[in-house]
Amino acid sequence: MPDFSVVIPARNEAAYLPATLEALGRQTRPPAEVIVVDNGSVDDTAHVAASWGARVVPCPERGVARARQAGLLAARSAWVATTDADSLPCADWLERLAEHTDGHVALYGPMRFCGVAPVWSRLSGTAYSAFLHVCRVVGKPNLAAGNMAFSREAALLAGGYPMVEAYEDVILGQELARLGGLGYVPGALVETSARRLDKGLVPFLWQHYRNITGHTRGYFADDPTRPPRPGK
Repeated sequence: MPDFSVVIPARNEAAYLPATLEALGRQTRPPAEVIVVDNGSVDDTAHVAASWGARVVPCPERGVARARQAGLLAARSAWVATTDADSLPCADWLERLAEHTDGHVALYGPMRFCGVAPVWSRLSGTAYSAFLHVCRVVGKPNLAAGNMAFSREAALLAGGYPMVEAYEDVILGQELARLGGLGYVPGALVETSARRLDKGLVPFLWQHYRNITGHTRGYFADDPTRPPRPGK
């Protein structure tokens, strides 16, 4: 089974990043390396990442696609797994992914919210899994970078991440599908912060609808600060 480089883009994520790195430190199949791409942070993101043993790759030019591409280029392993700085991969995340690399150029798995009531966490996971199933049925698999892995060689052959404001992960997934098989791994769970719901469920769903229909302008807020972790 291949080794994995885990890539995490981060801009002003000093509050959330330690929990993500701690989750990666609990992996039953440890990553060969953890790369945190510092996307022009003005907080202690780079220091926090380095103190947890991650390799920090600077990417001062703003944009999550640029940050993900910098991480892809910096990765040293045959396979790259990606998640976000406010997300918590389950302990056997990489082990589950590694079991399905044969015959595939990319893999992805389920996600659900954390930091919310258990019923809402379960509901979010069920709804997202249903969404992924529909995407597979209609022949348009939706690979989100919060829980995604791919052959580094194949990603480079596909041209890497497109320089768009958002949806760069899904576009790369679509390009990878042209090169080989995509695999959905239901046991490779990642939990993610519910902070995107701060403005309410309807605005959250509306923004995601705009995202999947190609209207990505304004997807990311330009506020240089981040809210504290829930409960802190």
